Amino acid sequence: MSFESMISRRLGDPPACDKDAKALQFIEEMTQNADGVQQNVLAEILSRNAQTEYLKRFNLDGITDRETFKSVIPMVTYEDLQPLIQRIANGDRSPILSAHPISEFLTSSGTSAGERKLMPTIKEEWDRRQLLYSLLMPVMNLYVKGLDKGKGLYFLFVKTETKTPGGLLARPVLTSYYKSDHFKTRPYDPYNVYTSPNEAILCADSFQSMYTQMLCGLYERKEVLRVGAVFASGLLRAIRFLQLNWPQLTHDIRTGSLNPKVIDPSIQECMTRVLRPDPELADFVAKECVNENWEGIITRIWPNTKYLDVIVTGAMAQYIPTLDYYSGGLPLACTMYASSECYFGLNLKPMSKPSQVSYTIMPNMGYFEFLPHDPNSSGHARDSPPKLVDLVDVEIDKEYELVITTYAGLCRYRVGDILRVTGFHNSAPQFHFVRRKNVLLSIDSDKTDEGELQKAVENAIQLLHEFNTSVVEYTSYADTKTIPGHYVIYWELLVKDPTNSPSEKVLNQCCLAMEESLNSVYRQCRVADNSIGPLEIRVVKSGTFEELMDYAISRGASINQYKVPRCVSFTPIMELLDSRVVSVHFSPSLPHWTPERRR
Repeated sequence: MSFESMISRRLGDPPACDKDAKALQFIEEMTQNADGVQQNVLAEILSRNAQTEYLKRFNLDGITDRETFKSVIPMVTYEDLQPLIQRIANGDRSPILSAHPISEFLTSSGTSAGERKLMPTIKEEWDRRQLLYSLLMPVMNLYVKGLDKGKGLYFLFVKTETKTPGGLLARPVLTSYYKSDHFKTRPYDPYNVYTSPNEAILCADSFQSMYTQMLCGLYERKEVLRVGAVFASGLLRAIRFLQLNWPQLTHDIRTGSLNPKVIDPSIQECMTRVLRPDPELADFVAKECVNENWEGIITRIWPNTKYLDVIVTGAMAQYIPTLDYYSGGLPLACTMYASSECYFGLNLKPMSKPSQVSYTIMPNMGYFEFLPHDPNSSGHARDSPPKLVDLVDVEIDKEYELVITTYAGLCRYRVGDILRVTGFHNSAPQFHFVRRKNVLLSIDSDKTDEGELQKAVENAIQLLHEFNTSVVEYTSYADTKTIPGHYVIYWELLVKDPTNSPSEKVLNQCCLAMEESLNSVYRQCRVADNSIGPLEIRVVKSGTFEELMDYAISRGASINQYKVPRCVSFTPIMELLDSRVVSVHFSPSLPHWTPERRR
């Protein structure tokens, strides 16, 4: 039985329209012959890029078969490719990685040497990405009916873009999408109508953009059938924005005027078609927002909302309880799996519980291989080559690291995502996203690993030397109870001269010193996006980390192998640490950040 027939029989309804039927049939065709599609994709990539500098290194001589490819092309990391990528960024237009011209760089949320990774892309990739986008609503329409009868309130934003020394744009993948004709001049689709005008989405000022999108969403509250953002953290920031700004928003609704802080001319012009005095709506919103109890606020203000469309897998799972609180337990839909390097696949059961979300890899998007995940391996690409597994040969319940080969020229590139196989749709595997490899802390799009955290602590400790004070031990956690969330670092100090101990001001400066040491994505989230709050250091009593070890040993840890965890989330451990806190300190100002990359 086909996917389309299976789902339709369960719901008792056919696809919503002919366009949906074609999209569902395409999913069937791609997944029924996943291995054949993969072989064709690989042959096409190798054939078109045969004369690139990178592939010519390996003397393929036009050979495009899988066995030869696997035997001669090594698995690589970003650091391996960085010299070539830097040449492209500096203006070298020769075919280094791709035979097609590199059109721009997509900046990854992952970092290398503290800077965002630059992922080369080519113009035709947008056709491939748009194809995946076009499959999302036909699948959703099988589960949720009537989405063509209203609108989506989506909080979407562009981020800062820069130019490389060679003149190519470097920007996040979604910023590139929102600024593309694929998005700006998209044809009317009753299943994809947003309350937010393009002018608001494309405004680079985050306050003006958020304010306008929220105002439009309030005006059209009864039309809204789904509420969303890219990440769960983004939707929670929108709710917090409403908490802080509802008096001005209701004033604008009451009077039909626009907040004087919104000065973007294109927004001002488009809002003339939206603004109208509506005292009744203003009174309603004010009544809901003035109440201290915000439980279920989403469904109270937008009563026809059927689901929330946000990513709540991986690090974003920490936001699920807060989303449930504000939405009254609405379903959380995770629709697709993508990254700056490549778009991968979609969720064929988008209304499943977050813990059960699985993404079906679409074999036409790139060539995919899978490295069996061994937590004890060193992880270096130049280790003795491990056996990579083809897309259709992965095994259920096993974990793998994703390795991709793309049309834009990445060959056997380690993405860093750890996936667990949950099943198959036809011959295409379905994966649960487990985590990003080596990521310790994450609030929004930031990803901080253990090495970065260690370096930040070491830099902050420099401020303690004149007080003859050192950090005995430390750990951390991502506090998402606040909006925006923030990093919390627990320090146990050894103060050798109590008469010259570091002051509160010094410890506050230690927080800032840590932030200055963290990568550019973290600092952009702090400075430009306001999606992360000030870093906090909690100083704990002497002996706290010995108690932590005792607790771990009491639960079965080996005293010989015990290591202090550099990140904690287990509630009893958090409670132990918080019960030993003697002082709390916050970063007193914003860290330094500019859009320009370090040369």
